[in-house]
Amino acid sequence: MSCRVLPSVKVDFVTKVASATCRDIFEALNIIKFSTLVYLERRRKTRTDIINQLVILKQTILFILFSILSHVGYSQQIQLSPQAEISVITCDPGAELYSSFGHSAFRVLDRTLGIDQVYNYGTFNFKAKNFYVKFARGKLLYDLSSYPFHYFLRDYVKENRTVKEQVLNLEPTIKQGLFDFLENNAKPENKAYLYDFFFDNCATKLPEVSSKVLGENIQMNYDFANGLNYTFRELIHLYLDDKSWGKFGIDLALGSVIDRKATPKEYLFLPDFVLKSYEKATIRKNDISEPLVTKTNELFTSEANTNKPFYFTPFVLFSLLALLVLWITFKDFRNKIRTKWLDFMLFFTTGVVGLIVLLLWFATDHSATANNYNIFWAFMPNILISFLLLKDNIKPWVSKYILVLLVLLFLTIVFWILKFQVFSIAIIPILTLLAIRYSFLYGYHRQ
Repeated sequence: MSCRVLPSVKVDFVTKVASATCRDIFEALNIIKFSTLVYLERRRKTRTDIINQLVILKQTILFILFSILSHVGYSQQIQLSPQAEISVITCDPGAELYSSFGHSAFRVLDRTLGIDQVYNYGTFNFKAKNFYVKFARGKLLYDLSSYPFHYFLRDYVKENRTVKEQVLNLEPTIKQGLFDFLENNAKPENKAYLYDFFFDNCATKLPEVSSKVLGENIQMNYDFANGLNYTFRELIHLYLDDKSWGKFGIDLALGSVIDRKATPKEYLFLPDFVLKSYEKATIRKNDISEPLVTKTNELFTSEANTNKPFYFTPFVLFSLLALLVLWITFKDFRNKIRTKWLDFMLFFTTGVVGLIVLLLWFATDHSATANNYNIFWAFMPNILISFLLLKDNIKPWVSKYILVLLVLLFLTIVFWILKFQVFSIAIIPILTLLAIRYSFLYGYHRQ
């Protein structure tokens, strides 16, 4: 899910503004608006530009005022008008890997009070202490951030990603309760949560919050999963057809735990399925079930974007590498020699990959990196053996070690066939080149 990084803003005049009367504040707004209008006219802006600038200025100032009041503890006194709307926002996948799965958020719109806020569970702070270490270890805290919706929408328009809005069918008291929940959840002491890609992310938070506030009155719908029988890995692959390297990296890093079938409810880690679930969800009013969504608006429709095909995929690269290893091995076999630098590179590289896989498995809190049998072909002890292979005289036990490596390659294929773990198709040429080179080395050292 795509995420946004929001800067922290310190307001040092909270007390002064909080004590000001509403009349003083709005008189100040009028003065600012008039001054801006004069300035823009002097710059010879068009009437449309002036209006757009004033709208953005008004929303920004209202957001600052809204944030200040919330900061000093007045947020519970904000009563939404009966015309207020609360919506579920769904954004299409983006071009970058981190945005490949789309995004979800809440929107609170009250034109009477001038409130138009997004509540976004997909934000984090790059400046957090030990950010990269926490990210790698699965200990990074994500935040619920609240800010003007037009900033949120602007980002997705720039990225050419369709944005859909599902307006919820809620009574005024329920709207107020959901609004109060989000406001309380967005407080500094409450906003952080431990992110989990599959079970606790920006998408899963929406039905979770809806259920907490509405309780038994809401019934989420999972009919969208009828006829579907996807594993978690297959669900991820639905969004990675044009990102071959990202797909390879994910298949390498994530273990067999994601090769189990997902329940319909577990599909909701993806925003598209959250949208479909809300589409047919119901809410109970006076013992009568009504649709939870009153209307769906497409706030922005992306323009057609034809991506150029990318041919330098992992499968292509590793196939070329396999041909190179096959050619060198054939020459070595014919000349009864051994290319030491090639053996060092193969053993050292597979060992390092194996070390990374093991660290992701045992040294992090990522739930999806456990039980990763890529360690069969990416065997961590190869790091140590790689330096021994730089020598001319090799210990006799190395041939037995290489035989173990051949058995592990065979186990990789067996696990794949039995679907204990589904591996990336890109490792087929890797398994091929390793099998060829290991077989040559076994025979060479036996002699």
